[in-house]
Amino acid sequence: MDCFVDLVADTLAPFGAVAKCDGGEYGSHLIFDARLRRKQTRPGFLLVLGHSDTVWPLGTLEIMPFRVEEGRLWGPGVFDMKAGVVLFAFALRALVETATPVSSHIRLQLNADEEIGSPSSRPLTEKNAASSHAVLVLEPATGLSGKLKTARKGVGQFRLTVRGKAAHAGLDFGAGASATLELARQLERIAAFTDSERGITVNPGVIAGGTRPNVVAAEAWADIDVRVLHPDDAAKLEWQFRALEPFDPRCSLAISGGLNRPPMPRSEQNLGLFRRAQACARDLGLELEESLAGGGSDGNFTAALGVPTLDGLGAVGEGAHATHESVLIGRLADRAALLAKLIAAC
Repeated sequence: MDCFVDLVADTLAPFGAVAKCDGGEYGSHLIFDARLRRKQTRPGFLLVLGHSDTVWPLGTLEIMPFRVEEGRLWGPGVFDMKAGVVLFAFALRALVETATPVSSHIRLQLNADEEIGSPSSRPLTEKNAASSHAVLVLEPATGLSGKLKTARKGVGQFRLTVRGKAAHAGLDFGAGASATLELARQLERIAAFTDSERGITVNPGVIAGGTRPNVVAAEAWADIDVRVLHPDDAAKLEWQFRALEPFDPRCSLAISGGLNRPPMPRSEQNLGLFRRAQACARDLGLELEESLAGGGSDGNFTAALGVPTLDGLGAVGEGAHATHESVLIGRLADRAALLAKLIAAC
């Protein structure tokens, strides 16, 4: 992981001050303070957020090599979100070489653990966001038209563990209390927490339990993904999970986990940043649209603090976390130009 961080640090070093923050087992987080011409002094700074990690394990390049074909760059992590980091580097270089003045101090924070929920970097993100007047997020755009993200759902994961009573399925069936049967009944109840109209989805994604077919299962569990659009719904969903009771009184339930990213609502502050981005895009002959993203990012944390946040300023492409992950080469230049103009305008 730090090999990529070192590469970014070396690339940005001629344009400002680079520092690394220890992220423990997740690697190093990078902080970069740009050295740019200022046209005025504004309180706080503009925070630009990205991440250096990827969902792809080491060795993926052997089976999914980087390539240039069909007007695209293909490879693990190119869309989510190595291209976003590259766009920032080119935007920064353009601002320096054209001596374009900016309105405020610019700080880049590149986190090493975003894909696993930002357990180490979240305090750093929230600390920097509290001192910033706006946040721009380098996550990829929505769709092949390059929509920006003015809202994101909150994301969480719960684990339901059921403990029953083991017994021989043939000799002593009645003495057992099946944890797998109890889990199945609970999952039907949990699936009903989904409320599409409210933007709430609840997905029991992984289940396991039991030891052998001829043994009444003593334990079973499920990992459940949850997504919420409104902050109030997060607390309600938490209560619903904690309030679960067993159908079979001989079984017990244990709930762990919860929401690890708060929702990023479509606020007036976020829309104000989006309209500024639209104005910058029109200067380039482009039209921008906004979108709601079902997944979360580190921008969820900054928006929850009330800091204006605009996401999706990275590359245009598709296939995040999938084998067809790719970036449109023809959209790299205009996205870098948009980012440069928006940084200068903020």
